[in-house]
Amino acid sequence: MTKLPGARPRIGLLGSGPWAERTHGPALAAHPGVEFSGVWGRRPEAAAALAAACGTRAYEDVDALFEASDAVALALPPDVQAPLAMRAAAAGCHVILDKPVATTVAAARELSGAVTAAGVASVVFCTLRFAESTARWIDEQAAAGGWFLGEAHWLGSLFAPGSDSAYAASPWRREKGGLWDVGPHVLSVYLPVLGDVTSVTCAAGPADTRHLVLRHTSGASSTATLTLSAPPGASEAALSLYGEHGQTTMPGWDGALGAFAGAVDALLDTIRTGEPHPCDVRFGARLTEILAEAEAQAEASLRSRGDGTGDPGTPHG
Repeated sequence: MTKLPGARPRIGLLGSGPWAERTHGPALAAHPGVEFSGVWGRRPEAAAALAAACGTRAYEDVDALFEASDAVALALPPDVQAPLAMRAAAAGCHVILDKPVATTVAAARELSGAVTAAGVASVVFCTLRFAESTARWIDEQAAAGGWFLGEAHWLGSLFAPGSDSAYAASPWRREKGGLWDVGPHVLSVYLPVLGDVTSVTCAAGPADTRHLVLRHTSGASSTATLTLSAPPGASEAALSLYGEHGQTTMPGWDGALGAFAGAVDALLDTIRTGEPHPCDVRFGARLTEILAEAEAQAEASLRSRGDGTGDPGTPHG
């Protein structure tokens, strides 16, 4: 049964890693419109430390956290997230999902179907869709229309030699690379502005670098270069659009804390109005479909070159 939150909805957190510690936990603790109901993590000691830092309690039983919450936010690896999100939805909890929602089409579609069937609200936390400056820019460009071409590159240095990022040790990022980690960010901008993707071409570059060429329902085409292995001096995230109104470049944004607060606000609005958010679980499943097609093409190109599927952190010859 879907839960009907009171004046201050209770939101719990699943996850206790760096992303939860730096973004989800502090944002939930600071949000004036919600009660931070608790933390569950796969490492109970880390969950206890995060809960204490945020002034809430830790749960060792995830179902008990579902019972104590009207909604839950998930900060977990995608293929750990999906089954737990389905359990949360079955318990009547609304969900804030992380991107990507899953890394296989079957799992993403199963998750989307389960959340939809449960009748709970959902939001997928794609940072650019909820950071104030970029969200406003996306809405403006979608309203303007008339776009001919999109160009994007997201050059992260997570796997560069000497990186001290807390996320560099993430097993799923090591396995899936920039395509799956930062690809959802770029797609979350392109789809509302240029329309759904009708065709995907993907080629492998150095290390985990992937080059995408996309066609969209609007007739526009777009490109994206994605990596977590760029030299630190080359790190940058940028996206530009070209069309009948000229050229425009996406503005910068102020970190993830404010964006996550925006995602919480979006979930609360969806619960209140009953109107699905454009960046909901079904949108998240669509992102997985596009990324899975791109991954299959890149892997085929690597096999044809004799490189195998490769390690995202190891340059290909």
